[in-house]
Amino acid sequence: MKNFRTIPEFKSELEEFEFWINADSMEYIDWDKAKQVNFSNLKKTSREITLNLPLDLFEKIKVRANKIDVPFESLVKMYILKAYNDNAKNFIV
Repeated sequence: MKNFRTIPEFKSELEEFEFWINADSMEYIDWDKAKQVNFSNLKKTSREITLNLPLDLFEKIKVRANKIDVPFESLVKMYILKAYNDNAKNFIV
């Protein structure tokens, strides 16, 4: 059985981040005993943006969202995600 090193106490997330960039987790964690977990209720981080739309497009999206009983912002996110997924293979990153 391997003796693992003790994970230090960190004063901040930045300190912890810098530690793990250089540290080998195999020296600190017994990955053979690790269990898979599911964070199904974890909300994704989001960022507020400003998006200028032509007024007629804005009104069309609002009407459509109202018809299908979905919040306007959610419908816009769904449209953006669909467009991204449909076109992702055509873009070179």
